[in-house]
Amino acid sequence: MKVFLSHSTETFPGYFGERALAALREHAEVVRNTTDRELRDAELAQAAAGCQAIIAYRGSPGTAATFAASPDLVAFLRCAVDISTIDVPAASAHGILVTRATPGFTDSVAELGIGMLVDLARGVTRVASAYHRGEIPAPTTGVQLSASTLGLVGYGRIARRMAVTARALGMRVLAYDPYASPEDAGVQAAGFAEVLSADFVVCLAIASPETADIMDAKAFAAMRRGAFFINLSRGELVDEAALEAALDSGHLAGAAMDVGRAPDQMPSPRLARRPDVIATPHLAGLTPEAAEHQAMDTVRQVAALAAGRVPEGAVNIEAAHRLARLQR
Repeated sequence: MKVFLSHSTETFPGYFGERALAALREHAEVVRNTTDRELRDAELAQAAAGCQAIIAYRGSPGTAATFAASPDLVAFLRCAVDISTIDVPAASAHGILVTRATPGFTDSVAELGIGMLVDLARGVTRVASAYHRGEIPAPTTGVQLSASTLGLVGYGRIARRMAVTARALGMRVLAYDPYASPEDAGVQAAGFAEVLSADFVVCLAIASPETADIMDAKAFAAMRRGAFFINLSRGELVDEAALEAALDSGHLAGAAMDVGRAPDQMPSPRLARRPDVIATPHLAGLTPEAAEHQAMDTVRQVAALAAGRVPEGAVNIEAAHRLARLQR
């Protein structure tokens, strides 16, 4: 079996790595993207010509153009949970299997979220930046987390991990999720409006048509004055103009974000440059442990394909008729 690894020379070290590559080579012949660019469409298909599988970094989306120009392709393996970069109907139309990895970034994202709580509460970035400019900042009174309430919008793996740590810090924790009722000790199930009354509101809902702009002007107005907002989910869940207005008015004391509506889910520069905003460039899941977890998932998927089995993480198995080529 022959596999194309789409990660460029720039993204390979942080998002796949040598250990996963060595493991992958035990199951397949590997063709690398040796450029410093992310390939897409016909260029991706051409680079992967003759390969039965493509392992894709997010910069190489699974487009209809790629699938139409890839007669040998059997499977398109996304080295992440998010498959919004893949045109699954187009892949299915060509009989190409699409797979996703399992979440390996739970701890990594939750840890950054806790760090953002501390930073917002105590103004760490603000005073550190003043020192970096050669200024001496005046001491100011902060917010004590053990006397504060955390509101979680969405209660999946990351929210549950954050809840455990927040409870250890003495925080009261409220969680809203219409699809997963919190049953963990010390976490109180709440409605959306009640969660918005917390001192810190963290958006961790899944991205879907139903959650688009869930944090809009009405939601921000419902938050208590002087509260803080954190987005660790997806940029499309937040009406950024409404967030900016809530910050401008002083209704919100600050915000933090690892995602936004800029390309590649990056925070929007207009918000990120504000002194009352802490922004990181979509790095919450970027630790060696998190990246290797998902890379190894794709290695196991390739191993299954090479052995003629359906891999875990398949999302369109009923349409993937090209799998028969590997099952002979």
